Amino acid sequence: MAGKVCMVTGANGGIGKATVLGLANMGATVVMVCRSQERGKAALAEIRGQSSNEHISLLLADLASQGEILRLAEDFKGHHSALHVLINNAGIIPRKREVTVDGFETQFAVNHLAPFLLTNLLLDVLKASAPARIVTVASDMHRGATINFDDLQSEGSYRALRVYCRTKLANVLFTYELARRLEGTKVTANCLHPGVVATKLLADGMGMPRALRSTTRLIGAKPEKGAKTSIYLAASPEVEGVSGKYFVRQRAVESSKGSYDENLAKRLWRVSAELTGLSACR
Repeated sequence: MAGKVCMVTGANGGIGKATVLGLANMGATVVMVCRSQERGKAALAEIRGQSSNEHISLLLADLASQGEILRLAEDFKGHHSALHVLINNAGIIPRKREVTVDGFETQFAVNHLAPFLLTNLLLDVLKASAPARIVTVASDMHRGATINFDDLQSEGSYRALRVYCRTKLANVLFTYELARRLEGTKVTANCLHPGVVATKLLADGMGMPRALRSTTRLIGAKPEKGAKTSIYLAASPEVEGVSGKYFVRQRAVESSKGSYDENLAKRLWRVSAELTGLSACR
C-alpha cells in the first residue's frame, strides 16, 4: 500500500482506528477523519507510534453536519491530489431520537447521508486516482429492514436498533447503485459486515450504561478482527476490479433479497441527492 492514499471516517476508536493501524502498517498514507480533536490527536499519536508510519494525518469533521462534510472534502483536496481508498466507517446508534443542525434524524444523517454526500464529493479525485476503491461498513442487521420513504426521519416512531437496521440497508443499496454508476471507471464500490465487535457503537445499541463500558465488559470480537474485512477490501489484490458486492469474513456473500431492488436503490439515491443538495448541482 506504499504510495496509496486512504481516508477512513470514524477513525479515533473501534473498527475505524484498527483499520487505520492496519493500513498504516502496510505503508499507506492514511487520512483519519474524526469529530473530536482530543480523541483524534490521541489516536493519531498512538497509530504513528505503533506503526512507525509518519504519513498519517487527521482531519476534523462532524459528519452530522453537511456543511462540515463539504468543508472536509475541500480540506482533503487542499492537501492531497489523489485518493485511492475511501472507507466509510463512521456510524452511530443514539438511544433517543436526535436531530442534526440540518434538521435530519441523526442516525439517518450520519450512517447514510454522510457517506452518500462525502463519497459523491470525492468521486472526482477517486476517478482521477483510479484504480480506486470505495468501502462502506454496513451490517448483517440490514436483513429484514425496509426503507420507509414516508418517514425517513423517524418522526412517527423511533426505535434505535430498528432505525440502525434501516440505515444499514441504505448502505447496501447505496453501494450497489454506486457500483452500477461507476462501471467502466476503474473505481469499485463494495460493502461489508464487520461481525459483532466490542465497540462503543455496540454498547450504544445495547443501551449499556457508560459506567460499565470498560473493555473487559464489552461483548463481541476485538476491533482488530472487525477491521479485517475493511482492510481486505481496501488492500487485497484478490478484489481488484470486484465491485457491487457484500462481504463477510473476507468473502462475498448474498445480502438480503430487498437490497437487490434496483428501483428501490435508484429512488433512495434520488431522495438522498435532494436531501444533500447534490441534485441541484448534478
